This record gives sequence, structure tokens and C-alpha cells, in this order.
Amino acid sequence: MAAELDGPRVEPRSGPARALVVFLHGYGADGNDLIELGRAWQALLPHAAFVSPHAPQPCAGAPMGRQWFPLTFREPNERWVGCNEAAPGLERFLEAELKRRNLPASALALVGFSQGTMMALHVGLRRATAPFAIVGYSGMLVVPPDANPDKFAAEIKSRPPILLVHGEADDLIPAQALFQAASGLASLDIPVEWHLSQGVGHGIDQEGLRHGGEFLARRLSSVR
Repeated sequence: MAAELDGPRVEPRSGPARALVVFLHGYGADGNDLIELGRAWQALLPHAAFVSPHAPQPCAGAPMGRQWFPLTFREPNERWVGCNEAAPGLERFLEAELKRRNLPASALALVGFSQGTMMALHVGLRRATAPFAIVGYSGMLVVPPDANPDKFAAEIKSRPPILLVHGEADDLIPAQALFQAASGLASLDIPVEWHLSQGVGHGIDQEGLRHGGEFLARRLSSVR
């Protein structure tokens, strides 16, 4: 069995947790890379707990970092295979974190960056109970290279509101990935908002950070 996930946490600013926001970092980083977003969003989400697990595998391309799955860019289906292999471990972590907080599945939000966005979309859309929101920075919607639209759609169990944010000048995952993901999600009847950060590369600027925090706060208030 793969090692259980763990990572840094930020407690709610006010009272017991009413929501759980889980950050999924990018390739070659670790949970410490995104947990500061939780601190930045505490004023908007005072009753949310935040956790940022370290991905399960050491990263071959960044010896001090972690990866959700390997990336060689030599196999057309490696992202699809990787998401499917990493999903069960992430699912176990989400269930354990909700249980330790005594929260229902509907109190969950997923926030990903790059490879973490791939995981957030893959896992979030297949949960029996929809997260109250998914925010994906600088990532993509992973589909199999030979995807059968009907078969792919049959895998989708939940349709949470989604915000996609991407840097217009991203040279690692081009901004076109945002529009491809938005189109693919819309075809599955999944509500999508998006924001393109002008002049920003593969990263999150202050405007993207603001959009993400406000989106989570709006979605959380609508499900209470």
C-alpha cells in the first residue's frame, strides 16, 4: 500500500471548522508550496480549515520535491494513467481529513496548481458528493488520448462549480489549456468560470489569488 499522505495545516480563524479546503501542489513542489494561500484566504474564509498534503512520490525532476505521478512527456497517456493511479490515495486522504474534522463530504473544496489541478479535477468530478467548489490554477483537464465522449461522461459523478485561472504568458502549460478545459467541462454540463492573468507565466498573481479566494467564499456561502 502506498504511503499515507500528510502535510501542513492551517486551523480556522474562527471556531470549529465548517469547511475543508485541500490544496494540491504542482510537480516538483510539496505541500508547503500552497499552504500560504490558506493564510491569505483566512479573512475571506474564517471558518475553513486548510491542508496541503505532500504528493506521494519523490520527484525525479526535482530531487527535493514531490509528484502526484511521473512526467516524461514521452507517453501520450501518462497524465491519464498517472491521475488514475494517484486518485485512490488522494481519496483516502480526503475521507480521513473530513472524518477527523467531523465534516460532511459537501464541506470539501479542492484547490490545485498545475499537476495538482489535474488531480483536483480528476478526483473532484468522480466523488459521490460534489465538492462545494474546485479552483484550478495553471492546469488542465486530463482525458485519455482516445477518449470516448460517452464513456468519459459516464465516469463523472458530480458537477461542482469550478473556477479556472491561468497565466496568459504560461510557457509550461499554455493558456490554451484553460479554454480546452472550460470547453470540456461545459460539454459535461459542469459550471465553469475562468480568469486569464495578463502577462503572468506559470504561477499565481495577486489578482488570481483574489479571484480564487472570493470564488470559494461565494460558493461556500451558497451551500450553507
